[in-house]
Amino acid sequence: MKETVELAEGWSLEHEGRSLPARVPGCVHTDLLAGGLIPDPFLGLNEREVDWVGRRGWSYGRHLAAVETLTGRHERTDLVFDGLDTAATITLDGDEVGRTRNMHRRHRFDVTDRHGRLRVDFASAYEEAEAVRALTGDRPNVYPEPFQYIRKMACGFGWDWGPTLVTAGMWRPVRLERWSTARLADVRPLVTVVDGAGRVEVRVEVERTSTGADRPLTVSATVGGGHRVRGTVDGTRAVLTLDVPGVSPWWPRGYGEQPLYDLELELLADGPEGPVLDTWSRRIGFRTVELDRSADEHGTGFTLVVNGVRVFTRGVNWIPDDVFPSRITPERYRARLRQTAEAGVDLVRVWGGGIYEDEAFYDTCDELGLMVWQDFLFACAAYPEEQPLRGEVEAEARDNVVRLMPHPSLVLWNGNNENLWGFRDWEWEPALKGDSWGGGYYLDLLPRLVAELDPTRPYTAGSPWSGSWDHHPNDPAHGTHHSWEVWNRRDYAEYRDSVPRFVSEFGWQAPPAMATLRRALPGERLAPGSPGMLHHQRAEDGNGKLNRGVERHFAPPGDDFDRWHYLTQVVQARAVAAGIEHWRSHWPVCGGTIVWQINDCWPVSSWAAIDGDGRPKPLYHELRRVYADRLLTLQPGADGPDLAVINQSADAWDARVTLRRVHADGSVVAEREVAMTAGAREVHRGSVPRELVPDARSAKEFLVADCEGLRTVYFPVTDKEFAYPEPGYDVVVESSTAGGGSVEVVVTAHTLVRDLLLQADRLGPEATCDTGLRTLLPGERMRLRVRGAAETGANAVRAALFCVEPA
Repeated sequence: MKETVELAEGWSLEHEGRSLPARVPGCVHTDLLAGGLIPDPFLGLNEREVDWVGRRGWSYGRHLAAVETLTGRHERTDLVFDGLDTAATITLDGDEVGRTRNMHRRHRFDVTDRHGRLRVDFASAYEEAEAVRALTGDRPNVYPEPFQYIRKMACGFGWDWGPTLVTAGMWRPVRLERWSTARLADVRPLVTVVDGAGRVEVRVEVERTSTGADRPLTVSATVGGGHRVRGTVDGTRAVLTLDVPGVSPWWPRGYGEQPLYDLELELLADGPEGPVLDTWSRRIGFRTVELDRSADEHGTGFTLVVNGVRVFTRGVNWIPDDVFPSRITPERYRARLRQTAEAGVDLVRVWGGGIYEDEAFYDTCDELGLMVWQDFLFACAAYPEEQPLRGEVEAEARDNVVRLMPHPSLVLWNGNNENLWGFRDWEWEPALKGDSWGGGYYLDLLPRLVAELDPTRPYTAGSPWSGSWDHHPNDPAHGTHHSWEVWNRRDYAEYRDSVPRFVSEFGWQAPPAMATLRRALPGERLAPGSPGMLHHQRAEDGNGKLNRGVERHFAPPGDDFDRWHYLTQVVQARAVAAGIEHWRSHWPVCGGTIVWQINDCWPVSSWAAIDGDGRPKPLYHELRRVYADRLLTLQPGADGPDLAVINQSADAWDARVTLRRVHADGSVVAEREVAMTAGAREVHRGSVPRELVPDARSAKEFLVADCEGLRTVYFPVTDKEFAYPEPGYDVVVESSTAGGGSVEVVVTAHTLVRDLLLQADRLGPEATCDTGLRTLLPGERMRLRVRGAAETGANAVRAALFCVEPA
């Protein structure tokens, strides 16, 4: 039986003639931090102080004792690295074992009967990238860093939301594997459902020792503990097919349950009753997934179909949750993904400038019903297709397709992020003058590999991608679309100007929570343009875009940072909601939205709904509203607002909607109840009765729609034009748990109170509130639950409350 020896302990990092204790998995930065040799780069301007770390080589070592490599009854000992970051030379007792140049794949080396000093020497990633650039020539790039010349996490070189912290180290586990005769090298379960019965076609690759070359081998596979099939290994390959009648299908969250079945394999010598040589196990789920890209009168569609059901995708983009990925524990994955699921999300896109995430990420998505759209790791640059990169790209793709394909949550492979768009639209094509740029990867190599290794899942060449060079790569009428003109140049209301077939990126920035800013910028007098705030704002003209977004709707907040902070967060939430509500109301023409982005990798002003310290922004709560199964929205129409009843649940929604035309002072001008029915997974859209429509130029009237606890409002003019009264409301701390910091707060409105927000982290860094932005009419009462607050008095709570004020 194969034996495994984990090599997590005993490592040291060489630094200026000293040996520092090192953690594996880990990286140079985290080891230097633990040793007190560099400041925390997430705080203040410290990132600048550690730039040197990524620009030099580093060496790790440990002693590999004879007892660890002693084969004993085993013929072979392999040294296995699940992740080396990135250009590394491995030596054992002074002799070279191997070299690597790819962070995104696993490596295995034969060290049978060898022991002594084990060293892993990492070259500077910059030096490796420049050496490759010298071989391949220059290629265009959105950022001034050489990330496309090295197979490494691109965003570690800096992004418009991320720091430049170029890592090195053993970022995933290291171990010895000792085995004899043969081992399971690759296991590929092709999982399908046919007429309600599950089928698993297990394709197995084995590696044999020289003495085991002709020995008879058997593979035994079991699903769910009851269905077993055996087969013989022909050379180094075997194929087993298991039919499992009456399986319960795996569904995305909101569509059904997520049953998972244990798939277990044994490799045996000398027949089915012989000794077990190796084992393999994963959890699988039975479901079908298709991508409907049919042409119709609107263009070319892009709709996921799971188990025969067409799905409006409620998605978010995911970036690495820490710029030092070795710090992301299974518990952290689970916490962040639970937050994601609780926001109503049913799909997470793993973006192409990051990493193929750890198994814990995909395991959690399997359990929560979060579909995974997986990018291959190419983003925002022209990538050379010559050696040594091409061979690494193919090996990396094969490794990760095989590693990830057992997960039922994985529903789509995507070739790249924005590179097809960049080739056509960002002046790359003339600059390249015929040089390779990655098109051969996205349009040839990767689709061939997916078809060979994982034909049960669809592949798309890029995001955005219209499906053909016959259309512009970012044509909203064809395939996937990235909507960035609004954030960059326009008002968020202009999201409503088009109905893309699928919006796979769009978003709006806001600063992180106040407690996050205070932790990340200790001692700084906070202002939008203060040194730390500017350092933690990486978008081009980011603050300018934030300010213009605010000033289109509100009076400028001047030097009032608290007001600026609140208004930028309001605009972020409103902007994203405006897009989602509009696009959802046009289902099934629009097949889904994927918000940029759910998370951050450090404390920064960004598009994230959850900031770098894990604190939800108001956008997070707004996602819970606009991604709920049932959504009520008022949309601008030709003759005034339209009312859309959006139902993504499995049951018809017989909605009785109360519409009220309301004066700014809270008096009701007109009221009417309308009945609307939206069938299962359907949208019903109709005009608002004329007598309820406020005048298009009115600064004193607005429209409110209520149904079953859902509310949406329509104001015909911007906030700075509307005649808001001075907001008046009472605050009562109604109940509290002694010593626990948990309180219930009741707010009673005496006037119209627009977008009331309790910033709970102002009551203590651990405090959270269950409610985001809410609009109250006079006499209405709102209950909020606050947990973990250090301050719970009514005055402290009132100081943490913000709302829209008259211009």
